Amino acid sequence: MVTEKDVEHIGELADIGIDTTELAAFTGQFNAIVEYFDVLDQVKGDKTVTRDLLNVFRDDVVEPSLSLEEATRNAGAKEDGYIKAPRVM
Repeated sequence: MVTEKDVEHIGELADIGIDTTELAAFTGQFNAIVEYFDVLDQVKGDKTVTRDLLNVFRDDVVEPSLSLEEATRNAGAKEDGYIKAPRVM
């Protein structure tokens, strides 16, 4: 069972302000969630569920692309076939 003190502690860890007027409501909600996990723990998991998996990706198709000159035509600066950008650090 989650207590109001637990909820205050969780609120501090999550860095959210929980007002004292909200404390009872949050405590009730936390306890409802914990009770639901208790229900899930009682579910028998004897049978493995198998599903047919399909590849939803398409095959790669080679198509014509831009030439190196076309791809770097509008670049402000180029070096060895690459676009040269200012250093970040």
